[in-house]
Amino acid sequence: MTGQNSAVDEVVRITSDLIRIDTSNTGDPDTVVGEREAAEYVAAELTEVGYDVEMLDSGAPGRSNVFCRLPGADPSRDALLLHGHLDVVPAEPSEWSVHPFSGAVQDGYVWGRGAVDMKDMVAMTIAVARRFKREGVVPPRDIVFAFVADEEAGGKYGAQWLVENRPDLFAGCTEAVGEVGGFSLTLGEDRRVYLIEAAEKGIAWMRLHARGRPGHGSFLHDDNAVTRVAEAVARLGNHTFPLVLTDTVRAFLAEMREITGLEFPEDDLEGSLAKLGPLARIVGATVRDTANPTMLRAGYKANVIPSTAEAVVDCRVLPGRQEAFLREVDELLGPDVTREWVTELPPVETPFEGPLVEAMAAALQTEDPGSRAIPYMLSGGTDAKSFQRLGMRCYGFAPLRLPPDLDFASLFHGIDERVPIDALEFGTRVLDTFLQNS
Repeated sequence: MTGQNSAVDEVVRITSDLIRIDTSNTGDPDTVVGEREAAEYVAAELTEVGYDVEMLDSGAPGRSNVFCRLPGADPSRDALLLHGHLDVVPAEPSEWSVHPFSGAVQDGYVWGRGAVDMKDMVAMTIAVARRFKREGVVPPRDIVFAFVADEEAGGKYGAQWLVENRPDLFAGCTEAVGEVGGFSLTLGEDRRVYLIEAAEKGIAWMRLHARGRPGHGSFLHDDNAVTRVAEAVARLGNHTFPLVLTDTVRAFLAEMREITGLEFPEDDLEGSLAKLGPLARIVGATVRDTANPTMLRAGYKANVIPSTAEAVVDCRVLPGRQEAFLREVDELLGPDVTREWVTELPPVETPFEGPLVEAMAAALQTEDPGSRAIPYMLSGGTDAKSFQRLGMRCYGFAPLRLPPDLDFASLFHGIDERVPIDALEFGTRVLDTFLQNS
């Protein structure tokens, strides 16, 4: 087993193994499971082939992370960080066709929670890292491999803690590659573009508070905390924030216009985006800020008007819009409702240019001649929000060639999450070529 085949032959096994380790991240540190077990598995796979591995907890017991460095041919060059997270969102087994932590390999797919978010990329990275070490492949520059905890809850016990407390682990890294990008979109007759994440919206989880006069539920009452917070939530939830085209979204639309001939006029942008099919959900969420109410809490008895009420709102903010967004939110909330941040992580935007981008595009074309790499913005968030604080240029590149009829976006945090076996094998070859030429 030599060359890229040695990595390809391992990637399905590693993906399935990782999925079988339940690393569900509820957001409550007391109920998080499996991250240490997964980190120990990764460390063992890397140690077996000769890597000098460092495993450490980040801020809390069991929130384990694995690091190793592969020296490159030119030690004077800046290093590349290749990062992935080991945790997953929870899954309810009764809703799935297969058990979400079975790692089942059937019907041409590997099934289970984390199959696309992001144990597939972790497995591809491990498989390639093992091949490089086993066969003496020397990349052009140092590669730092990082497998971290807690991404699904914002990274407080993962990337955030590591950046703040152990920046030495990333010494020399000026560029970083992680999720969510590199997946294919088929246009027309067997024409594919691969979407590379060059930007992502900021995350601002906001808790609203309202106070009022408590009293009996049968009385007339004009000072009700529940009413105040409910009205504020309704104003936010029904509000449409202004259309804003960032550099990344403009570049995406320009590429799609050139490739497809479709027009995307700003006076009917959302209508024209619908022509992109399932991708419209992803792109449509990156042309406006959003503020979606997700949680309400108030009261303790049906006939008691409480003195306080709370709500949680999931806000996603475009690059460059933070100050304007907050002004708009405060106007909508009014003077009787206050806000505080539960989580606040900044937007990310990196120019889609330079040798690293060229290496991604070239690696994809090696495996899929005639394909095209184009930038896009992710409406969610990744650990890039933390790594950019160390001055890194961050991209999402987990390459997968997908079946044209697969609704890939719906698999993220969805029921019956799965990844095609041939996409895993394709991605492993692409990643291998990319790392040898980056």
